[in-house]
Amino acid sequence: MIQPRPRTIPEATVARLAVYLRVLSALADAGRSTVASGELAAAAGVNPAGLRKDLSHLGPCGVRGVGYEVATLRDRISGVLGVERSRACVLVGIGNLGSALADYAGFGSRGFEFVGLFDAAPARIGQRIGGLTVRPIDELEDVVTATQASIGVITTPAEVAQSVCDRLADAGVRSILNFAPVTLAAPDGVDVRKVDLSVELQVLAFVGQQRLVGEPA
Repeated sequence: MIQPRPRTIPEATVARLAVYLRVLSALADAGRSTVASGELAAAAGVNPAGLRKDLSHLGPCGVRGVGYEVATLRDRISGVLGVERSRACVLVGIGNLGSALADYAGFGSRGFEFVGLFDAAPARIGQRIGGLTVRPIDELEDVVTATQASIGVITTPAEVAQSVCDRLADAGVRSILNFAPVTLAAPDGVDVRKVDLSVELQVLAFVGQQRLVGEPA
């Protein structure tokens, strides 16, 4: 028997589903049972038509005239994103940003668990952050193998980020989130997402300036 091919969800839609999940989780915590599409769209920063198009990838979700059941939609998105499965992550670079990420408790509720923190600076090795002890970078491969970590986070200076990426890939990590201000080259089968905070700030500044220009004097 021919098995049906799994439905492919565009990457941009996946990113917005994560935002919807955050909003729905907050609504559920507040005791809400239903939410209208317009309210959910506004809270997520999208238009209602875009919301409905994104959710169409999940199959039938809402009820006309009622909206969406908060808990049901939250659980469906959680299932699609794999939130119920814990993913082991390692983080390399324990500066200010790396320390803040390692100490953030919210990753656990989204299915991500840091199993190793690494740095090359002797002064940082041995520090306790988020319940973990910072290890020397020489132990990276052993920890990745032992924990089967599938995600690596790089918060190192730009000049060493590529070598860290290479080591993560060679150790078996297949997904890398890069905060270093440099574009990384990775082998086939390894996905790299770049987070450039300066670009995000520039976009916010531009949007804010455009809003001021559009306001009546």
